[in-house]
Amino acid sequence: MCDELTIADDDAHAATRGLSRRQFAALSAAGAAAAMAGAQQAIAAGAALKESAVAISTPDGQCDAFFVHPAAGKHPGIIVWPDIAGSRDAYKVMARRLASDGYAVLLVNHYYRTAKAPLLNSLAEWRTPAGGEKLKPAIAAITTPGIISDAKAFVGWLDKQAAVDTKRKIGSAGYCMTGGYTVRTAAANPDRVTACASFHGGGLVGDAADSPHKLIGATKAGFLFAIAKNDDARSPGDKDALKAAAASSGRPAEVEVYNADHGWCTLDAPSYDKGEAERAYARQLALFAKL
Repeated sequence: MCDELTIADDDAHAATRGLSRRQFAALSAAGAAAAMAGAQQAIAAGAALKESAVAISTPDGQCDAFFVHPAAGKHPGIIVWPDIAGSRDAYKVMARRLASDGYAVLLVNHYYRTAKAPLLNSLAEWRTPAGGEKLKPAIAAITTPGIISDAKAFVGWLDKQAAVDTKRKIGSAGYCMTGGYTVRTAAANPDRVTACASFHGGGLVGDAADSPHKLIGATKAGFLFAIAKNDDARSPGDKDALKAAAASSGRPAEVEVYNADHGWCTLDAPSYDKGEAERAYARQLALFAKL
C-alpha cells in the first residue's frame, strides 16, 4: 500500500530516467493534469450529471462527501473510498466518470473525524513532511468498528436518495489503504452491497480474525481485486489467499496482478498508467453491471 516503499519505488523509477525527485514530481504533476483533462473530456461526452456536497450522519459525527449521479432517472448506488491522500479533485473526476456510466456515486471523506476534505490536495502532497504530519492523526482516528459503522451509514444514506434505485444492489470501490474497506462494507451490509472492487489495495490479507480476506464468506458479493505488480512482488502470497478465501466461500472473485505499480488507477498518482487503468476500469464496469 502507500508507504515509504512506494516512495522508494518512485525514486528508483526517477533514477532510471535520470531525474531528481523534484524533476520527477514536476513531470508527475504535469502528467496528472493531462490525465484529469482527458478524463474530463470522457465525462463531457456522457450523460448530463448532477452533483452536490453532502453530509452524512454517522455514530462518530458528520461525514462530508461528494455525491454525483446522472441528472435524470434512478441508478445503482456506489460508495467510493479514496486512497491515502483522501477525497480531492482527482477522485471527484473519477467519481464523475463512474456517474457518467450510469451510477449514483458517493465519494466519501474517510478522514472526516479529523478534518473536512480535502485534507490533502494531491497524492504528491502526501510525500511531503507536512503532508505526512497531517495524515498521521487522521489515519490514527480510523478504527475497524468505525469503518463498519460508516459503511452502514453510507448505505442507509444512499437508500434514501431519489437518484438511487433501491431495487438494485449497491457497489463499493476502494483504493490503496481502503481496498479492504470495500470488503468490510459488503460484510456490514450483506443484503445491499453485492459488488466490490479493490484497486492496488492494502491490508487485504492478514493474520487477524477480521482480516478482510477472512470476511469474504460473510458477504453476498462478487469481487474484483486488481493488484499492483510491485505490491505482488512484496507479498506474492496475497493473491493466492484471496483466491482461496473466495473459492472456499463460494463467492465470485476476479483476482489479477496488473502490469503497473501501486497507485496506477489514481489520476494524480506518479504511477498512473492509462492503459492498465482503463483495463481495470472496464473490469469494474463489468462487475457493477451485475448490481
